[in-house]
Amino acid sequence: MSFEINGKAFSQTPRAGQCLRTFLRELGHFGVKKGCDAGDCGACTVLLDGEPVHSCLIPAFRAEGHAVTTIEGLGSDGKVHPMQQAFLDAQGFQCGFCTAGMILTCASLNQAQRQDLGAALKGNICRCTGYRAIEDALDGKTNIEEVAAGEAFGRSLPAPAGPLVVRGAARYTFDTDIDGLLHIKLARSPHPHARIKSIDKTAALSVPGVVAVLTYEDSPSRLFSTARHEKAWMDPDDTLVLDRVVRFIGQRIAAVLAETEAAAEEAVRKLDIDYEILPAVFDPAQAVAPGAPVIHPARTTEQRVANAARNIVAEAHGEFGDVATALANSAATFEGTFTTQRVQHAALETHGGLAWVGDDGVLTVRSSTQVPFLTRRALTEIFGLAPEKVRVFCERVGGGFGGKQEMFVEDILALAALKTGRPVKLELTREEQFIATSTRHPMRVTVKAGADKDGKLTALHLDVLSNTGAYGNHAGPVLFHACGESIGVYNCPNKKVDAVVAYTNTVPSGAFRGYGLPQTLFAVEAAIDELAKQLGISPYDMRRRNVVKPGDAMLSPQGYGESDVLYGSYGLDQCLDLVERAMQAETPNADLPPDWLIGEGIALTMIDTVPPDGHIADTTIALNDDGTFDLVVGTAEFGNGTSTVHRQIAASALATTVDHIRLRQSDTANGGHDTGAYGSTGTFVAGLATQHAAEMLASELKAFAAAAVGADVATCKLETESAVCGAKRLTYAALAAIARQQGVRLAATGNSGGTPRSVAFNVQGFRVAVNKGTGQLRILKSVQAADAGRVANPMQCRGQVEGGVAQSLGAALYEEMIVDQGGRIINPRFRDYHLPQFADVPRTEVLFADTYDTIGPMGAKSMSESPYNPVAAALGNAIANATGIRFTEVPFKPDRLFPQLKEKFGETT
Repeated sequence: MSFEINGKAFSQTPRAGQCLRTFLRELGHFGVKKGCDAGDCGACTVLLDGEPVHSCLIPAFRAEGHAVTTIEGLGSDGKVHPMQQAFLDAQGFQCGFCTAGMILTCASLNQAQRQDLGAALKGNICRCTGYRAIEDALDGKTNIEEVAAGEAFGRSLPAPAGPLVVRGAARYTFDTDIDGLLHIKLARSPHPHARIKSIDKTAALSVPGVVAVLTYEDSPSRLFSTARHEKAWMDPDDTLVLDRVVRFIGQRIAAVLAETEAAAEEAVRKLDIDYEILPAVFDPAQAVAPGAPVIHPARTTEQRVANAARNIVAEAHGEFGDVATALANSAATFEGTFTTQRVQHAALETHGGLAWVGDDGVLTVRSSTQVPFLTRRALTEIFGLAPEKVRVFCERVGGGFGGKQEMFVEDILALAALKTGRPVKLELTREEQFIATSTRHPMRVTVKAGADKDGKLTALHLDVLSNTGAYGNHAGPVLFHACGESIGVYNCPNKKVDAVVAYTNTVPSGAFRGYGLPQTLFAVEAAIDELAKQLGISPYDMRRRNVVKPGDAMLSPQGYGESDVLYGSYGLDQCLDLVERAMQAETPNADLPPDWLIGEGIALTMIDTVPPDGHIADTTIALNDDGTFDLVVGTAEFGNGTSTVHRQIAASALATTVDHIRLRQSDTANGGHDTGAYGSTGTFVAGLATQHAAEMLASELKAFAAAAVGADVATCKLETESAVCGAKRLTYAALAAIARQQGVRLAATGNSGGTPRSVAFNVQGFRVAVNKGTGQLRILKSVQAADAGRVANPMQCRGQVEGGVAQSLGAALYEEMIVDQGGRIINPRFRDYHLPQFADVPRTEVLFADTYDTIGPMGAKSMSESPYNPVAAALGNAIANATGIRFTEVPFKPDRLFPQLKEKFGETT
């Protein structure tokens, strides 16, 4: 057979049934990505005779005689295609995993198709950007700046990996070839709760190409948590690599290792597994009730499970003041119960990795992770290995959103590599991502609130029941965080928290962008609005009268201390003003038919910029012979933009440009330690370590230059890639040459321990229209104001806000993992799980408060996680303002809104 790929002929013959995507990747075209294998996401898009197609749906043999163009072949004569350049100019990407497919689709559009981008781009999903930057690329907008040496921080500079991303040359987890690779496929439980009586491997091992079958008999006995935190107290030890007891449908039972994926899949089907079925419980309220089936009966408080007999992983109870009396004496009160659903992270790169044991005996794991250093620590503990015998690293990561702050694959990869001595690969399918990783914690939140006649809060009470699923990864920290800043942002003399997180026989919950705050804010911000309505006070003024201000204690009785949380900067007042002015800048749409009801709503959020009790980052930076600098950081890049910010910080401190900062990151072999890129820390903690290292090196360069020319160091300064001492100027290359002659290495290290912490603020406003006859919802205006301190990179930070709003709108409007009465997820694929597409996402106006954080690096603080948090709450308040109905369950699907609308307004025509 003959194929033309990127203008070159290939004579390889595809395997029977092979799709074009895998065929192209086997030929080395790694720009063709795997995101869903069902034609839903567009990450695998290629051009077939100039037309965009999903290569995962095209049998490879059907490409014979046709011209196939992948992202690697889109340009010509060594130059990028104009659309690739447009994406660079607009920075129309974040993690970049979707970008190759997105660019190919955009490059194929004619002028008519460009008039309806919602239809034209419906086959390509971006989980990160919120699509505005992609639209900017199509409109030919330039969002990046050029700046002089030493002026990088605070400017809109491009991502360093951008040229590689748009050409399809950026390498993600599986974009490599390894000889002798074994493929892993996992057998998974069909039962929500069962004990394995026996596993007969005979038929599976007889499949040609099968090398081994690993079961609970091969598993280390060390219990651990898949959640990764710096301190072990945060998560329960309740998980084994392979367990004899399964606790949810989809839990892995056995790992088959084979020469091909097909052989491994066939062997999985041939495993003969005998189960003893155990009673199961799926509802968290039933799980904590007396007499419920016990899911982890052997777990103890020493393993950080609060009450295993009641299926309670963690709980928080506390009160200051007297909430009951305060409510009884309040001029206005509100009580309501709000429920939130399971949501999938839906990062386009699924969990997966490669592992091998080198000739030096070092176990190396290459995975899609936010936490390589914490994963290495876990592997050393589980397998009893010395730290120097384990290396974990990641290339560019295709989205994370908290889901990759977990260890879902690295442990089984390590076991397989250690058992066989062969390199191994495990790449989860999209369905496995849904049924076997983690979700956002579903919660039931009851809020009671009171205020006096002047609108001052008198009482706040949160009663929270969280569902952690079958395992307790992140159960306690998410619960504590949810009950912390959500009420800590309000001054109120009487507060109470009663919160419990329960085990159930369902897919585990875990870390997810916002980390519990979106769930509780949905209830708290509704209560603030309802009190304001009763008292005749505007929602803005109600919040102004009650939010904390510098000097106020940020108090919540939920259970852990906040003594190191300070007001590094305070811009909440500005955020409220900015949103109010923006919402008033244009009048509501009066052109809508009378069956459309228009309303506005806001919500605010405060978030601690670092998790409690330790978050560590080490950084090193060194001057190279050519006058450039090597910067080594531990934090991972998955669209959060920290790679850009690290270079900006270093370049500003060293009076150079970002192209002179060579970045190496996210590899435990580089030394040092980094807790990980999660919890709003990538800029605030790791960036601070980079600042410390760069400023120390700057001082060292001045001192070295002064000694070299015989000048007083006080007269020396750094400017334009040189050390200037009076009238004498030494370029960095000259300094490096002198240092080399003296046998000196000009380098410095920096460290940040994650304390003290600051707080970031966001205020979201919406104007919506609700059709009272159908429940259809339209967003007429979206605006978010953010206090990010001194904004490190305005373009990039705006993109984080836009992407956070878009992702949160998906959860607020339609995303929902549906679990049936037997504990099975019935929509484990993108086709049945509505992710926001281009046509779904309104353009959000992003405004920044003018502040300077005294704790964060160069005045900056976090802003990748918090934009997600107030969206559902603000949308709920806008819908209530439009309809007069307080909807208490998300997502706000039309069929969920319709019954109450019909009850209030009757039939409409």
